[in-house]
Amino acid sequence: MGLIRAAVDSARTTLADQWAEYFYCEALSNDVLMQKGQKVVTSGSNTKGSPNIITNGSGIAVNEGQGMLIVEDGKVVEFTMEPGRFTWDESTEPSLLTGGFKGLKESFGIFGKRFVAGGTPAKDQRVYFINLKEIFDNKFGTATPMPYKDPTYRGIYIRYFGQYTIKIEDPIRFYTNVAGNVTNTYTKAELMQQSQAEFVNALDTAIAKCSDQNYQYNDLPKKQMEIAKFMNDSLDDEWRENRGIVVSSVAIEKVTPDDESRARMEKIDDAIMMSDQRVAAGRLAEAQASAMEKAADNEGGAMQGFLGMGFAQQAGGMNTGNMFEGTNPQENSPFFENNAQQTASDAEPFIEKAQAPNEEWKCKKCGHMNTGKFCSECGEARDDKWTCECGHENKGKFCGECGKKKPE
Repeated sequence: MGLIRAAVDSARTTLADQWAEYFYCEALSNDVLMQKGQKVVTSGSNTKGSPNIITNGSGIAVNEGQGMLIVEDGKVVEFTMEPGRFTWDESTEPSLLTGGFKGLKESFGIFGKRFVAGGTPAKDQRVYFINLKEIFDNKFGTATPMPYKDPTYRGIYIRYFGQYTIKIEDPIRFYTNVAGNVTNTYTKAELMQQSQAEFVNALDTAIAKCSDQNYQYNDLPKKQMEIAKFMNDSLDDEWRENRGIVVSSVAIEKVTPDDESRARMEKIDDAIMMSDQRVAAGRLAEAQASAMEKAADNEGGAMQGFLGMGFAQQAGGMNTGNMFEGTNPQENSPFFENNAQQTASDAEPFIEKAQAPNEEWKCKKCGHMNTGKFCSECGEARDDKWTCECGHENKGKFCGECGKKKPE
């Protein structure tokens, strides 16, 4: 009785698999890397077909951005990376309805094989669709500052973060070494569990290569294509050769030095700026102008202030000479031309004012002649008031009423 049942099951499944099917896959999302194709039966009368048998003459539709693999018993026997509709006519399960007399003969041969297998297909045929689009939204970042050899600032520590994209370039390698015979889908999350650590290690290598190329740290966001190339070189054996995956692009969104590196970089920037002759000349001019103002207000007397400024200027001149060693500032910068003479001429009005003797005056109380603000004989305060011939009392050098000059 079991023998008869097996024969009946063999006949039923063999005939059911003669109807041509249609395999199709909806658009693959950014999170799905591979998906098994779904069989869409073109005739409503066939509901008994085997799920993993592709009938000869069946149609397979491949969308844009997809690749297609036909797998028989776990081995890839056909593939395409071109979009369009394809017809399968090389199946080891040829159709009785489309193969004519030859198909009938081969179908009976298959019937015999199924009879031996107890009425079940002795083969497993599947259609898999591969996502060939760029896979976006893969984030990366450094948990701690990483060392970077900058051509200007030497050894510094930086943090960087951003996103990268990958692409399946070799679907057969990807299926064989990564995804395999999945029941439904293979997702990006499954791949990233292992690949994320490998990516970060390769990124560190790529950043080190950027340092070897003398890229300044703040130019790294501009070197996306170079970094992607360096990373593919680093991941060549692991990703391209073994998994069929490449890094399409790397977008470093921000690079920031740590606090200690930033403080040292600011000092270096100041030193570089001051090495420019024009900047140094402007800074020196500003310092001299400030020194003149302070010298004029010196509590010990303007003369003493200008004397101290002269000593400081001589010391500054020596330092300036060291700064521009091997050059002649007097020839290279108009500021330094006759600098000493110009400084002296600028200071003359202040010096003359400081050296000018105080005006002598006669005390109105005792008649003693004095030069200070108080009479040295009786202590009376100096009275600068004088009376003009017109009778108007004044303090200045000219009469405020008639304009006559103060008498000597």
